[in-house]
Amino acid sequence: MSRYKRYERYKDSGVEWIGEIPEHWNNKKISWIFNIIGSGTTPSTSNLEYYDGDVPWVNTGDLNDGYLYETSKMITDLALKDYSTLKFYPIDTLLIAMYGATIGKLSITKIIATTNQACCALAQPKNVNIKFIFYWFLANRNHIIAMAYGGGQPNISQNLIKSLRINLPEKHEQNAIVNFLDQKTAVIDGLIADKEKLIELLQEKRQAIITEAVTKGLNPNVRMKDSGIEWIGEIPEHWNVEPIKYMVKTIQTGTTPTTKNDDYFDGDIQWFTPGDFHGSKELYEASRKISNLAVIDNEARLFPKNTVMIVGIGATVGKVAKLGVEGSFNQQITGLIVNEQRLNCDYLYYWLYINQETIKNISNYTTLPIINNEFVKNFECLSLPLDEQQAIVNYLNQKTSEIDDLILKIRLQIQKLKEYRQSLISEAVTGKIDVREFGSISEVI
Repeated sequence: MSRYKRYERYKDSGVEWIGEIPEHWNNKKISWIFNIIGSGTTPSTSNLEYYDGDVPWVNTGDLNDGYLYETSKMITDLALKDYSTLKFYPIDTLLIAMYGATIGKLSITKIIATTNQACCALAQPKNVNIKFIFYWFLANRNHIIAMAYGGGQPNISQNLIKSLRINLPEKHEQNAIVNFLDQKTAVIDGLIADKEKLIELLQEKRQAIITEAVTKGLNPNVRMKDSGIEWIGEIPEHWNVEPIKYMVKTIQTGTTPTTKNDDYFDGDIQWFTPGDFHGSKELYEASRKISNLAVIDNEARLFPKNTVMIVGIGATVGKVAKLGVEGSFNQQITGLIVNEQRLNCDYLYYWLYINQETIKNISNYTTLPIINNEFVKNFECLSLPLDEQQAIVNYLNQKTSEIDDLILKIRLQIQKLKEYRQSLISEAVTGKIDVREFGSISEVI
């Protein structure tokens, strides 16, 4: 932040994590600068007459660290009548999530709305720019959450929010700081959006490269034929289509050791669940481990390295990965051990990878997508010479690695931009930089 000048004189803010503030800034409690501080409630979800009305009702999942123009749920006038704790909050109310997964999330309303009990509403500020308060909470979110009480579900509570002390300049200076941050964060957010779009394009390119190589091979001049299967289309003339069961040694689901025996857990064997599938080709470390005793007692199965795993149930059905180590997995995952005389395990991985959506779409389910061992056994796979499989695998390992490295670099750039954005907000709202004479939006970051 050395490119921005500092104020001439400073004083101690009285708040450890804030440190010094400009000498002319004033220290005020949040409760002193708002006419209204409140919350709301949740009408009984068992009464359908309370929902799908015309009244915007905010829950913490709606908060987006920006302006709020609509809510995911609406309530009725009957709900307002039956619940006196439901109040309308005006436009430009600052909402803060007080607990749950979204604790500390913020929004400034651009609609008149009610809220649930997990939102703290700060409305009708007294000679204060609400966007300055928004930026202040954004800058100090982690410190405020650290003050929360409660073990299982930290709660920052209305009383805690009311008691917070904020250091404020005069309103004209608040306005200048807000204008500075609005312009600067807009530029940063634009850069982040551009980089996220680039990642999307690279991911699409990655998928296209894999699909082309796995289904068409590496020879662009090869003669093609109809595979006979609509979702596969044309394949090289000398390739065939066969059920997977003819090209693997083993197709078997995992198991979950009984949780009644603590000795079966916290051992040295990686035990994977669908939650461990995060997009990587190979998985090396699971969120949980089991013991060798669980395997000895037939409470779990041990699978060799290079076992291809496919998720068989739930929202992640069809997700695929390889075991990077000898390990185990639960009953929601099916493991495939290839016949190395027929099938390259990496080729099988890539084949299943490009068909994740196909598997999900044709899986049998009523409420949750589900595939069983019979489904996997009879799922069609391309049969081609092993040397071609290896050539395709070598090509794809190189190409996907190049793209993955590029995506990683872009993600790190995005992370640095987000850190810079957060630092800029913090420095401005605590007076570490003087932006009163801030000029053009076109200034280079």
